[in-house]
Amino acid sequence: MTEREFQGGRVPPDKPGGPGGRFSPDKTVVRSLNGGNGMPGRLSAFDAYAAIDDRPADLATGLVSLAFIKAAMRRRTRFWCVAALIGFLIGCGYYASSPPVYKASTSLLLTPGPYENVNTAASNDEAMAGSRTVAGLAIQKLGLSESPASFLASYTATAITERVLSITVSAPSSAQAVLRANAVGAAFLQFRAKEMENEQQLVLASLNQQISQAEQHYNSLNTQINQLSSQSQPDTQRLKTLRNQRTQATATLYGLQQAALGNQTVTQPATASAVNGSVILDGAIPLAHSRFKPLVLDGGIGLIFGLVLGLGIIVIQALVSDKLRTRDDVAQALRCPLKLSVGPVPSGRGLAGRIGLAGRDRRSQAGHPEVLRIAGHLGRLVSAGANGGGDPGGTVPTPGAASLAVVPVDDLRVPALALVSLATSRAGAGERVIVADLCRGAPAAKLLGVGAPGVGPVNGYDSRLVVAVPTGDEVVPGGPLRGGHDEAERSAFAEEVAGACQPGSVLLTLITLEPSLGSEHLATWAADAVAMVTAGRSSWTKIRGVTEMIRLSGVHLVSAVLVGADKTDESLGLARMPEAV
Repeated sequence: MTEREFQGGRVPPDKPGGPGGRFSPDKTVVRSLNGGNGMPGRLSAFDAYAAIDDRPADLATGLVSLAFIKAAMRRRTRFWCVAALIGFLIGCGYYASSPPVYKASTSLLLTPGPYENVNTAASNDEAMAGSRTVAGLAIQKLGLSESPASFLASYTATAITERVLSITVSAPSSAQAVLRANAVGAAFLQFRAKEMENEQQLVLASLNQQISQAEQHYNSLNTQINQLSSQSQPDTQRLKTLRNQRTQATATLYGLQQAALGNQTVTQPATASAVNGSVILDGAIPLAHSRFKPLVLDGGIGLIFGLVLGLGIIVIQALVSDKLRTRDDVAQALRCPLKLSVGPVPSGRGLAGRIGLAGRDRRSQAGHPEVLRIAGHLGRLVSAGANGGGDPGGTVPTPGAASLAVVPVDDLRVPALALVSLATSRAGAGERVIVADLCRGAPAAKLLGVGAPGVGPVNGYDSRLVVAVPTGDEVVPGGPLRGGHDEAERSAFAEEVAGACQPGSVLLTLITLEPSLGSEHLATWAADAVAMVTAGRSSWTKIRGVTEMIRLSGVHLVSAVLVGADKTDESLGLARMPEAV
């Protein structure tokens, strides 16, 4: 068995299937994916492939490695960079929408009043400074029109010690911050002084009221004693009780009078001292402010948030995705070794234009390097098929003609570009090439400047390059080969394509397979097929379904091409083969 026969899935010459591993023309082609329970006769050529378990879960099991996550991030570098940039712009937009804040701070020296508790004085001062009353007084001093609640949110009061209170105010400008800080400090001192004076007055009023009540009680007892003493036979026991009560009332009255006197001589001066001793310790000064620091801070926070969000989305998508990327996974799903894997092919009109036709100059053979690699690989497969002894089974209508079908599993763009590059290259070299575009939208035909259905030559190549596009009513158009349908079953389109085929010509077919339409018509277009898969675009089920449809059609799956392979992928892309017995 030659290396080509082993990798392409052909049988050795000593096994059934025809000379050189070709199918025998008398083998029956299965017309339906569901027709019959046994393996079709024409598929006996695939006995060289390993019987691989059809469970796709085997390819998805295993631990997720750090290399897997890094590869996913590397593939989506543009995405998370854009996410980080968007986050940065949002942060900058937030900075632009919110004006810069300037701050000023002032310190107050407070002398405790005679009625204050030193242990709770600091917390009481903070609470009073943060009251709406103080904020209202400051607004009046400044002549502002905003509400006390709104103004209150612009400053904070912090007790540094029991006697020092710091007030920090925010404002749209540095000068406004200084004015507001001084106004808040003055309003607080005014409010505190008034509260101390009110407290002093309340205490004094309370003492005067108690003295008045004590005097009235004393006078009442004294009157009762005098009336009882003036009687001829006074009640001595009651007289004694009243005198004792008068003694107690006298003591109470004296105590209240002393308290009132002490309040006037001691407490009032202490209150005045506390009021006069509470002053602004340090005038308001603007705090250091940087216009760029908030911008850097907001932009940095937005940048980090966008970056984390973008990376999180990439990691989650990578973990939950069932799309295949590595060469080994794709090869296992195809049951065919990957003979070629290329990197990503950029999209855009420029690439199609470089591969498209431009007269007879060299631009018809130019293109992206990865597309040219695929075209070269397809060209070698066509040459190998043409040199394989022609078509001894009568599969090709013209002796010596070569055929190849390119079956895209997902993306149509790169397969169409590669097929057109190969076709224009061979046509430019003087060969006769027929390009049959059976895909929806005819992407290959459009690259060649053909938009209408039919069979005809391409401008600039005389009759060396012919494009065949079926009409819209031909859902599964048959081809010119006799392997799948009888001559009488050919449509007018198939007859035109057959008429375009000449000895030494090359029939290149771009065709997609759908489970709902079957694949038996594939054998009427080519004897060999190449499956093209884009990394990260198709699931195991989809790839395996296309592969089985190719095999059930009786066409040789001679090769597979992986587009967009990761640079970090170290797998070989070889399907597991059975051990030699």
